[in-house]
Amino acid sequence: MTTNHLIELHEHGQSVWMDNLSRDIIQSGQLAEMVKTQGIRGITSNPAIFEKAIAGNAIYDSAIAESIQAGKSINDIYEYLVFADIQNAADILKPIFDESKGEDGYVSIEVSPNLAHDTAGTIAEALRFWETLKRPNIMIKIPGTDAGFAAISSVIGEGIPVNVTLLFSVSDYEKTTWAFIEGLEARAAEDEDISQVASVASFFLSRIDSKIDDRLDSKIITATDESEKAKLQAIKGKVAIANAKIAYQKYKEIYAGDRWQALKAKGAKEQRLLWASTSTKNPAYSDVMYVDNLVGENTVNTMPPETIAACIDHCDIEDRIEMDIDAAYSVIEQVKAVGLDLDLIMMELQTEGVDKFVKPFASLMASLENKVKQLTPA
Repeated sequence: MTTNHLIELHEHGQSVWMDNLSRDIIQSGQLAEMVKTQGIRGITSNPAIFEKAIAGNAIYDSAIAESIQAGKSINDIYEYLVFADIQNAADILKPIFDESKGEDGYVSIEVSPNLAHDTAGTIAEALRFWETLKRPNIMIKIPGTDAGFAAISSVIGEGIPVNVTLLFSVSDYEKTTWAFIEGLEARAAEDEDISQVASVASFFLSRIDSKIDDRLDSKIITATDESEKAKLQAIKGKVAIANAKIAYQKYKEIYAGDRWQALKAKGAKEQRLLWASTSTKNPAYSDVMYVDNLVGENTVNTMPPETIAACIDHCDIEDRIEMDIDAAYSVIEQVKAVGLDLDLIMMELQTEGVDKFVKPFASLMASLENKVKQLTPA
């Protein structure tokens, strides 16, 4: 009997969430089947996913027509469509949520990407989403920007599960962890229950290697010394995994500390690291490299459908998150030694990441506007 590697991952302490959601997979029963038989234990979504799901898809037409009749605005129509999908997916995943005692079974929905640098706006939208969706297994996605950190603490303090997204640097991951802890501390100070407040920190991977590999290729082209070219070539495709392994070491360090132990004594759950952007962009690399190399206790890997299929077929599961840690630190030092400013690159990636959600969000709104015009009775 063929091993289901997704279930095998769970046996190694890592949960598999799917980075995809549409009405098609809900209504066809595909999502329920994946949850039941393939080991999918959560869903992540973002504006780009919903643009792909909704734009040009006739399955939403009747709901759009109904919204037109009700006189809804374009933004209200967008939320009507998306909220229904989120709620239905949450209902499908509720048994996982119950069985895992609130560890898994979540569906993540992102606040508007236009609020990435607006703390007050992010808090208000997170609260509104939570109160409107009315499901215990919803996670509100908040970007790990400077404005986002204060919002994370506030929303966690309200007892709302948070998925911190668009994390690239270890320093931003550390800020995310302290924002989570501060939110729990504030909640505990009010004698509120903190045992049910779940959170994940979504650490992005493949985009890091794509960006750094491009920089390294430029240096390889201009390098005149063969040993220098070999040194540059040796770093390619290794930075994201090294960076993630170092983040995991930081995770262990913080959660061994006194501040966390005081919260743990009150029943708090750790904020798990979640590996995101796990589809391999470079065809020269393994299509499951961001799965195989980051298997570890108390982590999540959210994969798009193509990576899920590849992993089911040929993942090689072994606890590797804490293997070759010295080599991981060495890779980061080598990046700096060849003249790449890693901090600056990580900042660029986050800025681009926000933009990659802003643009599809605007495109989706434009698509909905056109669809409303088509479906509005003459």
